[in-house]
Amino acid sequence: MLLDPPQRPRRKPSLTPMIDVVFLLLVFFMLASRFGVDAALSLPLAAGGGDYSGPPRLIDVAPTQLFLNGRPVAETGLTAALLPLVETKSDVLILRGKEGADLQRIVTLTEMLRSEGFTSVVLVE
Repeated sequence: MLLDPPQRPRRKPSLTPMIDVVFLLLVFFMLASRFGVDAALSLPLAAGGGDYSGPPRLIDVAPTQLFLNGRPVAETGLTAALLPLVETKSDVLILRGKEGADLQRIVTLTEMLRSEGFTSVVLVE
C-alpha cells in the first residue's frame, strides 16, 4: 500500500528581497542624480527683433578659429578688433556658430566678452 506524503501548506512568497532591491535602487538613483539648478546662459535670440545700428559686428565661432565679419581674428585680439566697430560697449554683438563648433566654445567666448565689458550679445543660427 502506497501512502502519499501529507500535503504541506503552500508558503507565501517573501516580499523582503524585493523590498530590499527597491530600496537599493532608490538609494542608487538618489545618489547618482544631481539636484540643483544648472547654470543658465542668458543669451537673447535674434528672433525677438530689435534695433541695430552701426557697422556689422558678426562673430563666427568655428571649432578652432574666430571670424569677425568674415576675417580671421585671434581670440586674444577679439576685443581690440571690436573696439573700432562699436560706439559703446552696450552695442549689439552677433554670435553665430559654424559647423562643428561646440556649445562650450560659444559659452566661453560669451563669458570672455562679458568680462571685457560687452553687455549685449545675441546668438543666431
